Amino acid sequence: MRGSIDGLGSSSPIGRALPAVFADDDLAQRFVGGLDDVLAPILAVLDNLDSYFTPGLAPVDFTRWLAGWVGAETDGSEPEERLRAAVAAAAFLHRVRGTGRGLSEAVRLVFGVAPEITESGGAAWDARPLGPVPGDRRPRLHVALRLPDPTPADEHRLDSLVAAARPAHMPYTVQVTAAERTPER
Repeated sequence: MRGSIDGLGSSSPIGRALPAVFADDDLAQRFVGGLDDVLAPILAVLDNLDSYFTPGLAPVDFTRWLAGWVGAETDGSEPEERLRAAVAAAAFLHRVRGTGRGLSEAVRLVFGVAPEITESGGAAWDARPLGPVPGDRRPRLHVALRLPDPTPADEHRLDSLVAAARPAHMPYTVQVTAAERTPER
């Protein structure tokens, strides 16, 4: 939470901008010094405003607010690194929303693991008209995710994420399973 910070000096002290008659006036200088203390955090934010909109540099609480502002898929429980990555990737994810690539990237950003996606769609080109339609006749989407230690909350989170990022007409199923552990040597 932003607020007053002890010892934070103003980048533009008001006392220096006063007419010369007040330059040596102790009361006037102390009065505007109090205003400087109140305005210093505001001026510090304005001086660094571009950093507030750079997810890698912004304070964490502002980054959480920014996540809602840009529509990043976050729930407030993710670690700071994933939060910053989700905010940074939000514009790209909106561009590819509803595609396999967009869905895969959204899941990877939230869980840190790439999902296995199977779908019924397809694309083909043929010089002759009335060729066979690619893909299955019934639309379907299945997203499988292998996590080291899955919980029921992970399946609920994946379901919510797929519901938001899939094509609107596509029925879907999700599955979260435990990842196979490799034996350590």
